[in-house]
Amino acid sequence: MAKFSVSLKARLILQNRGRLLLLKQTKPNGGNYSLVGGTVEKKEFAAATLIRESWEEAGIRLLPEDLELVHILHKRYSNKHRIVLYFRAFYYEGKPESKETKKFANVEWRPINDLPRNLTATVRHVLKAYNEGKLYSEIKQ
Repeated sequence: MAKFSVSLKARLILQNRGRLLLLKQTKPNGGNYSLVGGTVEKKEFAAATLIRESWEEAGIRLLPEDLELVHILHKRYSNKHRIVLYFRAFYYEGKPESKETKKFANVEWRPINDLPRNLTATVRHVLKAYNEGKLYSEIKQ
């Protein structure tokens, strides 16, 4: 049996007044728009990761009770797998701003029905599946 690795990530779908919170990557990091989130560390659970990453990346505070799991993405590469848990939140504290300026040029609220063309393909895929009410989807890379 071939060995492969699995990584676990958590991402945030934060909505406010018909808008979605996006991070704009710096040019050296691709220059695309993405969602807040990151890799679940060894001693963390996914919700704790998302709460930590939301503060570290975007300067916002979330509470565990405000998070709702809304989508699971299974992404398969040739020799590894990635599982990404997408949580939705409507409530947060703080003023969104880029706190990791080497990775993200800024934080922007974008209308859900008019998302940027350079939204990452993965985020576009997930938002489509989420809007269709699908809890699970897959991508092969």
